[in-house]
Amino acid sequence: MAKLEWRRIIHWGPLTALGIVKIITFMMVHCCSMWWPPAESISGFINLAVFMLFSGLTICNFLNAIFDGPGYLPPNWQPENPDDSEYLQFCNVCHGYKAPRSHHCGKCGHCVMKMDHHCPWINNCVGHRNHGYFTAFLFFAVCGCLQASIELTCCLYRALNRLRAVFRNRTAIEDWIMEKAKHRRKGTDEIFIFPYNLGWKHNFRQVINWSLVPAGDGVFWPVADGCNQFTLTMEQKEQKAEKRSQSRTYIVRDSYCGSWVPVSKGWRILFYAPCTDEHRLPLDQGDVVLVTRWRRHWLFGEKQKGAKVVGHRGWFPRCCVVELAEAIPNDFDKNK
Repeated sequence: MAKLEWRRIIHWGPLTALGIVKIITFMMVHCCSMWWPPAESISGFINLAVFMLFSGLTICNFLNAIFDGPGYLPPNWQPENPDDSEYLQFCNVCHGYKAPRSHHCGKCGHCVMKMDHHCPWINNCVGHRNHGYFTAFLFFAVCGCLQASIELTCCLYRALNRLRAVFRNRTAIEDWIMEKAKHRRKGTDEIFIFPYNLGWKHNFRQVINWSLVPAGDGVFWPVADGCNQFTLTMEQKEQKAEKRSQSRTYIVRDSYCGSWVPVSKGWRILFYAPCTDEHRLPLDQGDVVLVTRWRRHWLFGEKQKGAKVVGHRGWFPRCCVVELAEAIPNDFDKNK
């Protein structure tokens, strides 16, 4: 019987149901990591934790409904009081009487206690023993799907909203440059014109045409009136110069190997890591780092050698460094 129960999962119904649950779970984890990263806020962590709870309970109750089964009457079943048999139906397949609320299932080949229906998704009947598991499976599946529907709809809206980039002739990086360009000119009458916006029709044709061959040579581009080939590049250089002017210098007091799972640095560093695939920057004690981005537990910067930036940059734990203005040189001499 045990072998038979395990075979129930090797069927299109359970395999399809498990596949759907896994696909929805994977998509939710992926979308949450981009839209509401659990590592960056408590609310994001709670949101994903609640969904994973729904997903886990859905699978747990689903498997219980399959393997516990509905409960079957044994073959040749007879009521304890033989006189009660006149009130019962007789099953010619099981060669026994059917208990009250029991029915014979042709697919299972047994008389099922309190049979509700035969469900192809669990490849089993829903009955006396697994009715609760099946109901809980449906409840948690609906809760998870409802939460997933809301968040995946938001993510889908954001994804479709990205198609506007074709009509504006702007890449995702250029969107970010434009945001910073507007921020730099906030409170002034100056307006920065995106040089590659030629109108939605021309913008669209640069990407989408019948041959799908992109327009231009990829180096020189037609630009709007009042702009030149280097308008955006010059703006980007000014933004980087401004960014460097606002950067701060830190000295490394505790080495860091560049691990993506820095267990030795504490649980806050581990669970609040930046939600990005950007490089992690290995550090040696005494290194000097020019920091340009700040998080609560992580920093992003470039190594310096003398007055020059040597080009190695990435994220590293904040606890490994101290700002140069606060550093006491004698402390580093003692640690060397």
